[in-house]
Amino acid sequence: MYKQYIKRLLDIVISAIALLLVGWLLLFVALLLLFANKGAGVFFLQERPGKGGEIFRIVKFKTMTDERGPDGELLPDAQRLTNVGRFVRSTSLDELPQLLNVLMGDMSLIGPRPLLVQYLPIYTPEQARRHEVRPGITGWAQVHGRNAISWHEKFDLDVWYVDHCFFRTDLEIVGLTIVNVLKRKDINSATAATMEAFDGTN
Repeated sequence: MYKQYIKRLLDIVISAIALLLVGWLLLFVALLLLFANKGAGVFFLQERPGKGGEIFRIVKFKTMTDERGPDGELLPDAQRLTNVGRFVRSTSLDELPQLLNVLMGDMSLIGPRPLLVQYLPIYTPEQARRHEVRPGITGWAQVHGRNAISWHEKFDLDVWYVDHCFFRTDLEIVGLTIVNVLKRKDINSATAATMEAFDGTN
């Protein structure tokens, strides 16, 4: 009952109320990024797979510039991440626009993080089970290591959540998310400013 009906109802009500309450904050962050991103824009839009692998467009705050090197290629993430962007990422403010995705039904407040479309063909059947539920703004893997754990550990945690998607689990995730945000914990991987790309083996 919770997984099929109540969870979606809570998503609608909570995301709608949250958007009303933090609208001023969204506007403030957008204005900061407008100047910090050096003309690269404020929002990051990208296609991601949702429930059942159905593709949707995720919306986040953009925390990097579009600066390129002499070869025309984008500079490494660490060099394009601005001070404002680093703060927005470390406080998870970049995730707030996804409340719109939740309200529209593309995402849930809690679930496995929506990853890149190009990963779909290289998931094992077990890893692909993460798409049995709507992706979330935060999730079980997010509060148990986030970018500081390996891809395989992350997928194991995602699949565990699919099999344990209960109200009490979601309450625990909410509590741990608040703690992790306050501690600014596990924002980066051990070797990069963001998470390394998944290639099916790492």
